[in-house]
Amino acid sequence: MERDLQSESTLKAWGFLIILALVWGSSFILIKRGLEVYSPGEVGALRIVFAGLVLLPLSLPRLKGLNKRQVKNLIIVGLVGSFIPAFLFAKAQTQLSSSLTGVFNAMTPLFVVIIGALFFKSRITRRNGIGLVIAFIGVLILMMVKEGGIGNFSEINAYALLVLLACACYGLNLNIIKYRFVELKPVAITAISLSFVLPLALIYLFTSTQFSFKILHVEGAVQAAGYLAILGIVGTALALILFNVMVKVATTVFASSVTYLIPVVAIMWGLLDGEVLLAGHYFGILAVIFGVWIGNRR
Repeated sequence: MERDLQSESTLKAWGFLIILALVWGSSFILIKRGLEVYSPGEVGALRIVFAGLVLLPLSLPRLKGLNKRQVKNLIIVGLVGSFIPAFLFAKAQTQLSSSLTGVFNAMTPLFVVIIGALFFKSRITRRNGIGLVIAFIGVLILMMVKEGGIGNFSEINAYALLVLLACACYGLNLNIIKYRFVELKPVAITAISLSFVLPLALIYLFTSTQFSFKILHVEGAVQAAGYLAILGIVGTALALILFNVMVKVATTVFASSVTYLIPVVAIMWGLLDGEVLLAGHYFGILAVIFGVWIGNRR
């Protein structure tokens, strides 16, 4: 009986892992589809609006019992964990392929380690350090690859830095959740933090963009908004809940392995969409994934 329950938990964990890899790995192609009609700001705002609205029923009943410190930290989590990265990823993908953006996103676990060491008194192990060096070498290669080989530092694609900044935001977010939210469950943190930044996204979307005009008058705008609805509802809101469930039925090490599968899915979508990866790209991709694997091992 105990063995059957263990096998069932293992099967569930693998199911969650595969679903999450497919969902999060598909996020970058959905951003790309949204950018065919909408500006980066509109894409980022719509992603937050859809995610925030779908989680509103979970967040509203939990608002009453919050104290001032929790409210302050939840606003910060909403900004650095969702709001700011949504805009950074959209802007970055105006000059980066969806597949490479997915690879850069794999740096998030290493930024968790860096931010933790800088601001939360956690320590960087020798293995963390080696992984960081290897992964950053891979990032530099990806930023400088061009037709005919590797360029020089003056030819770095600076838009990749926007993705790394988004990963740093995620790293700060995860450390805040780890060290400052002992009493709140992860699902509640996600839902409430998104509800706090939802008004910002709505105000920006309807006062500072052309979204209202585009959705009514631009061909393909409704379909593009549909892609962003999938991104916000499935790729942001429901995926975070699913990840929290997976952590309960599997180890954190197993759960973190989704990091290595997301770039694979992103690359597959990119290649299917006609994106071209050069030989140098593959070398950089392997370096990033290997570095993250080394640096994230327990």
